[in-house]
Amino acid sequence: MANGLDDVVAAETVLSDVDGLGGRLTIRGHSLPELAGRWNYAQVVGLLLDGFFDDLPGDAELTRALGQARADVFERLLPTLPLLAPLDVYSAMRAGMALLPDGDTLTDALLLIAATAVLTPALLRLRRGEQPIAPDSRADHAADMLKMLSGNAASPALAKALDTYLVTVCDHGLNASTFATRVVASTQAGLTSSVLAGLGALKGPLHGGAPGPVIEMLDAIQAHGDAAGWLRDEIAQGRRIMGFGHRIYRVRDPRADVLKAVVRQLGSEGETGRRLAFAETVEQTALEVLRIAKPSRSLQTNVEFYTALLLEAAGFPPQAFSNVFAAGRVAGWIAHAREQQTTGRLIRPQSRYVGPVPDLVA
Repeated sequence: MANGLDDVVAAETVLSDVDGLGGRLTIRGHSLPELAGRWNYAQVVGLLLDGFFDDLPGDAELTRALGQARADVFERLLPTLPLLAPLDVYSAMRAGMALLPDGDTLTDALLLIAATAVLTPALLRLRRGEQPIAPDSRADHAADMLKMLSGNAASPALAKALDTYLVTVCDHGLNASTFATRVVASTQAGLTSSVLAGLGALKGPLHGGAPGPVIEMLDAIQAHGDAAGWLRDEIAQGRRIMGFGHRIYRVRDPRADVLKAVVRQLGSEGETGRRLAFAETVEQTALEVLRIAKPSRSLQTNVEFYTALLLEAAGFPPQAFSNVFAAGRVAGWIAHAREQQTTGRLIRPQSRYVGPVPDLVA
């Protein structure tokens, strides 16, 4: 038995490969550096969904269809948004998505992808006492998401930064949320049910729930004034240092380098520049403190560290970081759900009973 299913191969996939020893991520035959910053999110959606929907169009038409899906989701769910807004923004997004059709068509898939982009800005605006902004179906996906959040057209640099982030996190092997998605899909449940399972798994702090606490950590260290001392105290108390370490990678997470470069491109001056400079200092200090405190483990910077800086610069509050992560990962979940459905095989592992045994009567 492998505790936590370590090293257990539970599926064959054409979608992505995580090389933990080499620090490489491959998505449908493309390296992450080949995709990030070069392909936009709609193109990567097409890449992931290719072969799983007979009516999948080319890039230009898919971009238009995704824009129309954003408009359709907004129209469908706008009346319910005031009822969802009192919930935390992640639970509200999940509740809104649960109202979508639970089918297996390309239209169903695009509605789910669109919903993650539309619901979060709308819910955040309602929580601020502002009215939701309707999507622009002609806009690029990431740029439209930012405009729905702030009410203003985002700068090209910021729109590209968010777009690169969505591409960077679109898929990542058989992680907890993707496995949960595939388990539900294996029952031949619809895409909405499958994606909701992924969303449930993503909420946990050991998976997608960690980028928000990175901001809290940086703020606490800045207030404390001694990064090394603060970090050593956290380790001594058995607490996890957010943004470091990964279940698979034994070297630096390649997504961290992509996102670090994106944050640098947003500008070396102003608040983003100051935040980045401080974060880089904390990063180097943390790597050294972790090396000394835990010499038997390779605890390198992971995707969550620079995710936090990028999403903060984009205007999202920490409590919505997992929502934006889901906006990127949802395309991968859908592709995995369709891939699993095509096998026709129910995922049904065995368990080993270790409880008490009833007395046997002779």
